[in-house]
Amino acid sequence: MAYDAAVVGAGHNGLTCAAYLARAGLKVLVLEAREVIGGMTMSDELAAPGFLSDVHASGYLVAKLAPVAEDFDLAGRGLDLITPDPNWAQVFPDGRSLLIGRDIEATAASIAQFSSRDAETWRTLYQRYLTAKPTIVRAMLSAPKSLAEELAAPHGADGYRMLMQSGRSWADETFESPELRLFFASAGLHFGLAPDDALGGHFAWLFFAVVQDVGCSIVKGGMHNVPLALAQVVEAAGGEVRTDAKVGRIEVVDGQAVAVHLADGERIAVGGPIAVNADPRHLVVDLLGPDAVGADLEAKLKRYEWGPSFFGIHLALDAPVDFKAAPAGQVCYVHASELSVDALARMFVDIRAGRLPEHPMVGIVNESACDPSRVPEGKALMKFVVHFVPYKVTGDATGRTSGGDWDAIKDVYADYLLEWLDEAFLPGLRKRIISRSIQSPVDYERRTSSSVHGTHMHGAFVPWQVGAFRPVPEMGHYQTPVPNVYLCGAGAHPGSGVSMGPGHNAAATICADLAIRFPGRAA
Repeated sequence: MAYDAAVVGAGHNGLTCAAYLARAGLKVLVLEAREVIGGMTMSDELAAPGFLSDVHASGYLVAKLAPVAEDFDLAGRGLDLITPDPNWAQVFPDGRSLLIGRDIEATAASIAQFSSRDAETWRTLYQRYLTAKPTIVRAMLSAPKSLAEELAAPHGADGYRMLMQSGRSWADETFESPELRLFFASAGLHFGLAPDDALGGHFAWLFFAVVQDVGCSIVKGGMHNVPLALAQVVEAAGGEVRTDAKVGRIEVVDGQAVAVHLADGERIAVGGPIAVNADPRHLVVDLLGPDAVGADLEAKLKRYEWGPSFFGIHLALDAPVDFKAAPAGQVCYVHASELSVDALARMFVDIRAGRLPEHPMVGIVNESACDPSRVPEGKALMKFVVHFVPYKVTGDATGRTSGGDWDAIKDVYADYLLEWLDEAFLPGLRKRIISRSIQSPVDYERRTSSSVHGTHMHGAFVPWQVGAFRPVPEMGHYQTPVPNVYLCGAGAHPGSGVSMGPGHNAAATICADLAIRFPGRAA
């Protein structure tokens, strides 16, 4: 059977793209290499049977700004969101905490513990976000502007300055308390940005403003309910989703893609667009190759930067564990770190030198506290995401391990981290552990091929890989040198995270190129 369109990769962006194309009237085939759909929005019983963890992504946040869930009635297809209040916490080793409540005044009251001036500053910054929100959403859900267009806009130069500022620079000039400076500098780590990296200040403001606005939710019953709901949309519109269908290459004839070839040798003819929800290097180097894209573009993607690697600890617990800092135990998403921006910066010095960091920032996802359906009655489940570790280990700032084989050292490093977390933030944690699953960068990469080097972003957020430069200028608007092959994953604008933006935007671009109506609301 010939298809009007194909989508390679059934992560949430690929399925979003496929759903819009199917709604536009195209006969769409989605091909997923693994035996399950989801990509980096998947859930699994990692720590123990009956304890359901989100493997990669946990927070459902930026997608709330997009129209996708409403366009497809995902709530009616099983997507149920839980949004706790308080919504986010930063915990400090001395037992204090800083909280984002669902109400701006609750957040301001928490900030005022540290500085009344900083509390007022947050009110001002949040109002600035609300004023800019329509522009922010349009920018996320449309093709990126060129640098010239950005600078030509009103206040373009000032806006560009803030965009380029590091988290430390912006936090130092904006807040007076060290606690607030640390809190906002740590937000940049969600984009792989050290406190002194460009882009960190803008991301920090935007990230926590969105948390304040819509709240960071956990998906009831597991993050995998996002792709499952999207797959229902594709199939209801006449599309098809196949698993265990790894694509080996895209066949190009006379400059047009005409088929995809599976790794097992099957050839599938495609009469129209092929959208790829894989990392950009895999698309260009492996699926298309230099004959289709040219040697220059292939060389650029071979030097593409991936960003820092993750390390994860999933714990099945015999009972919930209380944080030293109250009421952090009510919060689903918690940052735990040493109390200084300098400590965050030292962590990046270590990881960029290949050393395991002594005191990394740890994101604690208190999964069962917000969603008891994930665990047996009376039990608990916690996920610890270490921001960050080196992919290639050449040393250890803790002095606990030797050698660079992740399979040999990951449990020793996990033991060290759990000791530190127990002592500094979660007294009694280790006594509650029933079983655990340790995920090194290599483990993440083995599980999901697009998690290159154990990352989740499909490419680092650096000034030369964002906006119209993402992944490279030649592909900055979802197209490739092959006119009917498109990039619809996180390697395209607006990037990583569960936003559905790349899938939405790629589908809109494809519909425009085909001169057919895009079946979604205009950004």
